[in-house]
Amino acid sequence: MDLTTAETDLQVRTGPALRWLNYLILIPLMAAATAAFGCVSLLISLWDRSGRQQHAVARMWADVMLLLSLSPVTLIGHENIPHPETAVYASNHLSYMDTPVLFAKLPFQFRILAKTGLWRVPFIGWHLHRSGQVPVDQSSARASIASLSVGVAALKAGLPLVIFPEGGRSATGETQTFLAGGAFMAIRAQVPLVPVTLVGTFELLPIHTYHLRPRPLLVIVGEPIPTIGMTTRDAEALTQRAYDAITQTYLRYAV
Repeated sequence: MDLTTAETDLQVRTGPALRWLNYLILIPLMAAATAAFGCVSLLISLWDRSGRQQHAVARMWADVMLLLSLSPVTLIGHENIPHPETAVYASNHLSYMDTPVLFAKLPFQFRILAKTGLWRVPFIGWHLHRSGQVPVDQSSARASIASLSVGVAALKAGLPLVIFPEGGRSATGETQTFLAGGAFMAIRAQVPLVPVTLVGTFELLPIHTYHLRPRPLLVIVGEPIPTIGMTTRDAEALTQRAYDAITQTYLRYAV
């Protein structure tokens, strides 16, 4: 799929007008929406033990964020989503906009893995805790394994996990080396590892910037990689397969 023509039609020209639109309207509205939906989710968490209602609120938040970003999103590869959906979905990480894109377009309830430091941030940490997201402590090997065990338990309970195996946003738009934690969890739970490729979010909002550049975005769900019969010794090879799948898909669609 060639995005060049669509991007030419939809992208607002960079310049003073777009900067003012960002700083005076779009970014403040996005911050207000995040705070408002976060408060609603925290309130709902008082009775929503399944997390379904909170996930619905997160999807509404994501839809609003994408509406304000002026960037339409297309999901490709819906037929590759396993049934049931329980799996580890490994995505490249290009931008702060990756999370709303995934919440908006993946058509099932899931949990995300995030660094434990976020749990110490007021309001954000409360929301992550109350909505049942999975903290990852990378302070030591023992702490990392304990964190991954929580993810394995969630998978065995039937909850899909979405992870960013690069461990952080890309500074260049190129896919960084993957950590093996996602493969480890998929193998331990004996569920598929599904490569998910995001295209366009880096150009929309690169790291260390607060300047939106609207454009069409893509979410491409790749073919699931089965883990039945694998052991944790296969984690590195499985991680490489996911990395190769995402990298090749990105190069194919990022034109």
